Amino acid sequence: MEPRDSPKQHQSELKGNAMNIGIVGSGAVALASAAWLAHGGHKVNVWSPTGHNADALRDEPLSASGVLTTQVRVGVVDNAAALTEAADVLLIAVIVNAHRRVMDALLPHLRDGQTIIISSMSSLSALYLAEQARQLGHDITVASWGTTVLTARRQSDTHVKIMTCRVALGVSAIPCRRTEAVVSLCNTLFGERFTAQDNALASALTNINPVAHGPLALYNWTRIERAEHWPQYHYMTSMVSGAIKKLDAERIALADAFGTRVRTIEQHFAQSFSTSAENLSGIADELHATRGGPPGPTDVATRFLAEDVPFGLIFNVALGRIAGVDMTATQAVIGNAALITDRDFTAENDLLEPLMLAGETVTGLLARVNH
Repeated sequence: MEPRDSPKQHQSELKGNAMNIGIVGSGAVALASAAWLAHGGHKVNVWSPTGHNADALRDEPLSASGVLTTQVRVGVVDNAAALTEAADVLLIAVIVNAHRRVMDALLPHLRDGQTIIISSMSSLSALYLAEQARQLGHDITVASWGTTVLTARRQSDTHVKIMTCRVALGVSAIPCRRTEAVVSLCNTLFGERFTAQDNALASALTNINPVAHGPLALYNWTRIERAEHWPQYHYMTSMVSGAIKKLDAERIALADAFGTRVRTIEQHFAQSFSTSAENLSGIADELHATRGGPPGPTDVATRFLAEDVPFGLIFNVALGRIAGVDMTATQAVIGNAALITDRDFTAENDLLEPLMLAGETVTGLLARVNH
């Protein structure tokens, strides 16, 4: 069965508007996006910044299963220059820990008129890219999603299982005056599911992964350390959900302090997965009953802490200092993550310093994201 708003449903509209899409990354979301876009009639090239993880696609087609079943050919390039040269649109689909590194690689090669979509954006990496590009004299558009449009699992070097295509997703743009054009572009690429967000800060605060993943990982840490199989929604119990809700309340207070509104974590699940339960633990029970997963992490290097603490929770605390918002619950989770891993997560965020958030004000930051 074709998913709602699948590429096949609007392929006829794309035949005269097919684009050259460059995808940064070769993980599950990158490959899912490549399959979706190529199936939709676009020419897709993939660049793996970490090495040769996409090499198998030079000789074999990319297969997808799940909500989209397809087999397509995609190109593979060796570096940022080759990817950028051929692309009308670039999609960055790597973990946030790598955003600055891949953006720095792309920056010298960007061309005026290109749009770069960040999937998904945290820690205002979109603002970093936009401001660095402006300093180099590039007139580009940077689009931000607060989460991925697709959820996926990489089955092999040439096969990805696409588990979900979200029904609704917000997108912002820098410069803000191009938001309408960005919404139209994203709807053309992935189907009519995108709506405008206020700015890149709203997109960053839309991301619920850090507030959910931090407590979920810490309060199931022995399962992770023992590499047990544990369906994560089954272990998002009532008390774990209560801790997550405290972090979520601080995230929502941050959004209010910066003059924007974001969905609660319950609203996020309802829009993303069509859940009907009203409270978070009920939603977790519902998702476990209907989906049976996904499995929780089994590696102590899990991105639930390695990505979501420095680029999500620590970023939120930095915003809290600017806006005077109490971040007690968020700081507690950061402290426990540092305690159990013996890591300085603050030092791992390589975006805070170049963004100069330490000396920023609410008015100043809003002026930058609303440029």
